[in-house]
Amino acid sequence: MLAAYAVEVTQSRGRRFPEAQHPYRNDFQRDRDRVIHARAFRRLEAKTQVFTRRYSDHFRNRLTHTLEVSQISRTIAGALRLNVDLAEALALVHDIGHPPFGHAGEKALDAAMRQHGLFFDHNLHALRIVEDFEQRYAAFRGLNLTFEVREGIIKHSRDYDESEHPELAEYLLDQRSPLEAQLIDLSDEIAYHTADLDDGYEAHLLSLDEIRDGVPLFDRFYREVMQIYPSAPEKLKFNETVKRILNRFVDDLIRNTQKRIDAAGLHSTEDVRRQNERLAAFSLAVDAERKAGKEFLYENLYFSPALADEKDDAERVISELFSFWMNHPESLPHNYQEKAKEEGPPRVICDYIAGMTDNFIYEQYEKYCGA
Repeated sequence: MLAAYAVEVTQSRGRRFPEAQHPYRNDFQRDRDRVIHARAFRRLEAKTQVFTRRYSDHFRNRLTHTLEVSQISRTIAGALRLNVDLAEALALVHDIGHPPFGHAGEKALDAAMRQHGLFFDHNLHALRIVEDFEQRYAAFRGLNLTFEVREGIIKHSRDYDESEHPELAEYLLDQRSPLEAQLIDLSDEIAYHTADLDDGYEAHLLSLDEIRDGVPLFDRFYREVMQIYPSAPEKLKFNETVKRILNRFVDDLIRNTQKRIDAAGLHSTEDVRRQNERLAAFSLAVDAERKAGKEFLYENLYFSPALADEKDDAERVISELFSFWMNHPESLPHNYQEKAKEEGPPRVICDYIAGMTDNFIYEQYEKYCGA
């Protein structure tokens, strides 16, 4: 039984193009499946999360990270009696708009666009993907996802001002998103916080002593693990510690969000939408632990000198390719040349680059800029 404040699929605002109901899958389940079968979703397997394959094939990429966010989101949604199907669809689609090379790629693409008075936003790009770029159906362009999934793509991680984005007016920008969407960004934080500690340690960019000194929560749980498993290999002690951090974050998010829901006296999804702030949240104590861990990762991993060359390389590749196609639009694939006549070269070049995998963009760079 779903809670009264959960999104009932039977109350969905529907699809842009009406479709007959499926005999044994509800609309949110169909949305989930459409995302999984999308080309843009498959390409996430070859897009960097933090580490390129130069380090190891064992580290997370955009796709495996997305699957971990999906697992965490399902757990939290189920515990809160939210719509698990909607939460899963939103988790699976939440990173579909990211360009190659992780956050370095996003930064470089945004910088290139700003030279032309535009910008790049991976949420807005994700909406363009599911509304336009994916072409799988004869009856319509895009995936024809339900309103709730499209709304969640836009609103899961930030709030947009309708005066700045009038094109998004249909997504109720003056209202809060449903709880199923609110929990996605926090599930994302839990996933990458724990995963990046793990991958950073495996890559030998973070030592056990550094992590214990810099992340008090990790040190506390590691001491507990040493008491329980004194003879276990160090890596298994590490794994047990990370597992406890993940469990603490998930458990706290469930308990604190439920506490905030109860205090707000919610009786419907409309009550959720009318709230002055997001209700999905960590407690103050755990949020402080999350922030401390995040600061450690930024200082010691994301901005690590060992990764600096790869970030510089990513920014250079995107910047130079963007400039090349701006000067030589005739070198774009024919369908992009046609779109550039309607939408302008900068936006179309941005769309083209954002859809590339790490491997493909290097191929294009060698082809056009490698001489």
